[in-house]
Amino acid sequence: MRLDAKVAVVTGSGRGLGRAYAHALAAAGAAVVVNDIDAAAAEVVQKEILDAGGRAAVLVGAVGTADVADALVETAVREFGRLDVMCTNAGALRDRTLAKVTDDEFDLVVGSHLRGTFTCGRSALLRFREQGTGGRLILVGSPAGQLGDFGQTAYAAAKAAIIGLVRVWSVECAKVGVTVNAVVPMALTRMAATIPSLAETVAAVEAGEPVPAAMRRSGLGTVDDVAPLVVFLASDAAAEVTGQYLGAGGDRLSIWGHPREVFSANREGGWTAESIADAFPQVFTPHLQRHKVAR
Repeated sequence: MRLDAKVAVVTGSGRGLGRAYAHALAAAGAAVVVNDIDAAAAEVVQKEILDAGGRAAVLVGAVGTADVADALVETAVREFGRLDVMCTNAGALRDRTLAKVTDDEFDLVVGSHLRGTFTCGRSALLRFREQGTGGRLILVGSPAGQLGDFGQTAYAAAKAAIIGLVRVWSVECAKVGVTVNAVVPMALTRMAATIPSLAETVAAVEAGEPVPAAMRRSGLGTVDDVAPLVVFLASDAAAEVTGQYLGAGGDRLSIWGHPREVFSANREGGWTAESIADAFPQVFTPHLQRHKVAR
């Protein structure tokens, strides 16, 4: 699969998943704007791509502001003549439970993940409309945004909201030929290392050991297992794929479901608090959704 005529921006691509996305897109032929808050890390990725015969530029900056989003698009156009793909990967991590998360920590995480996705998506769309040739918005979700997890108040909120953007933007952008999808990665990254049960495995993989086969089958692998999905979504082969949340990890590729009502019941004249209480155990409780809290 070749992306020789395409130009992509990958935010937060100095390390981890973003770096893997940038390398995979470049290996497929796309020119890539590497973005990170760490200039040295971004420049290393740029050099790796150039040394491999690819094309890459760097824009250092923290996503979240319109200025940085506009600068990313402007860099793509100045260096490579156009923009075709915006992959919004960047974001900060501050795992805290509800009682412990501070206002500043919440704002940092939501601002980088959610506002960063919003501003970069908006700037990219404006460029896509000007070019008149469509484009790709590849947003990055997380299982935490779908399922939640302990200690991820800010992160899960931001990632769930990004899925909401996919629902809205895929409808709004269809008329100008722009697809909007989310990648839901499952990879042994620095974030995964903060989970006690995975810390030892992450360290082993970083030391060069393979991911255990059973873990790969369960859908957990390396960052390089996720990157091919980004390449596919950037390609012409995915021109009809939009509004989807696609999971990738290890040996597994998955489609996440869209929200829907799972059960409803009518009561003539409406429901009172008392009638809800009367009906809930027999009528509604059997349909309550599975949750991590034991019942």
